[in-house]
Amino acid sequence: MLISDSSIYRDKGKLMPIIKSAIKRAKQTIKRNERNVGIKRDIKDALKAFTANPTAATLSKVQSEIDTAVKKNLLNKNTASRRKAGLAKIAKEAGVKLGTTKKAAPAKAAAKPAAKPAAAKKPAAKAAPAAKKAPAKKPAAKK
Repeated sequence: MLISDSSIYRDKGKLMPIIKSAIKRAKQTIKRNERNVGIKRDIKDALKAFTANPTAATLSKVQSEIDTAVKKNLLNKNTASRRKAGLAKIAKEAGVKLGTTKKAAPAKAAAKPAAKPAAAKKPAAKAAPAAKKAPAKKPAAKK
């Protein structure tokens, strides 16, 4: 890579920019690099924990870290999908049940049957005004 001497100078063995926008860009690059390395480190740590002790909780943690990396554009979604599929395969071979972490959700839903009849009446009331309104007809296109 060709670097011009007019826009940079050496400081303690490092090339430092002179131009304001280049200085800002260098600072942004350092921040982004630290953030990206941290997210990748979290994935690796979670993956090591899962391989050491494959459980539904550790699997969920690894998948969550991978999803975070996709959201931050560190991993491509297809790469993440491939990695998660491999993790699911390992979990299946280890005998980990994948649905054990979401069994608490149906218990909460059972506590709300009293609210459902009131909610069921509202859509019926809303359906009546919608039935009164006739759909608008489009005029025929002229040729």
